[in-house]
Amino acid sequence: MTNLARLVRDIAAEMAGLADRGEVATYIPPLAAVDPRHFGLCVVTVEGAIHLAGDALEPFSIQSISKVFALTQALGKVGEALWSRVGREPSGSAFNSIVQLEREQGIPRNPFINAGALVVADVNLAGHEPRMAIGDLLRFIRYLAEDDGIAIDEMVARAEQATGFRNIALANYMKSFGNIEHAPERTLGVYFHQCAIAMNCRQLAMAGRFLMHGGLHSPGGARVVPARRARRINALMLTCGHYDASGDFAFRVGLPGKSGVGGGILAIAPGKASIAVWSPGLNANGNSQLGTLALERLADATGWSVFGVG
Repeated sequence: MTNLARLVRDIAAEMAGLADRGEVATYIPPLAAVDPRHFGLCVVTVEGAIHLAGDALEPFSIQSISKVFALTQALGKVGEALWSRVGREPSGSAFNSIVQLEREQGIPRNPFINAGALVVADVNLAGHEPRMAIGDLLRFIRYLAEDDGIAIDEMVARAEQATGFRNIALANYMKSFGNIEHAPERTLGVYFHQCAIAMNCRQLAMAGRFLMHGGLHSPGGARVVPARRARRINALMLTCGHYDASGDFAFRVGLPGKSGVGGGILAIAPGKASIAVWSPGLNANGNSQLGTLALERLADATGWSVFGVG
């Protein structure tokens, strides 16, 4: 067993023994039913080694982590024109806040808050029916992960549609400013279904490899995005990927990362590893409590922080 494999197993063992695991999301009923004792971790290294521990093969709802892949797809469609409709600054507000939209004339602060992700979904919907748009995203994620078994959890998608009143308000509010071009219910349909994609830690870490490899699917493999774009997506993940706790995550972990209220986090150590962790209990900011702690342990032990060893 390599030192990294042992470290991954040791971190999982430590997380399994902790009593304070945060609180599962309750506003989406299927997420409220998930056992908070789950913990999974997968590290895929630049050399291609895969290290698994805990519930790393148990599927979970990736929720807002899907925004990374949807953003990648939207940038491939419209390039820099995207930034006329969504900003690139940390929000400092809750992921589903409507307050900033009023002050900033319907332009969301960044593509990882819900309002920004709705604009991205609207971009990806252009020229397609909603079913086609979500199918394109799902195929893209399957390609990245090299796994055709990845699917949408239809029960979660229905629950998103039945309970997503704040997102419905955000979409309609941006429509009033002209920043949602399609009928809001169509854009919302794409967004709700992308959030309902289910993946396990191994699949998620594999799907994130292009951000570790500078935009390549694998070393010497096909180019997914230009290296400059991969670097910029990583920058957005570092500064905006954990909503109003993005600064704290950068301080503690020091890696680009994107969280979801299903308890997952995708983290990237550029040139070193793609990492996925899942623990469904959330902290007060809506990020995985033990997932964040596990990534902090991993970054400390490996020195993978983008800010250097220390």
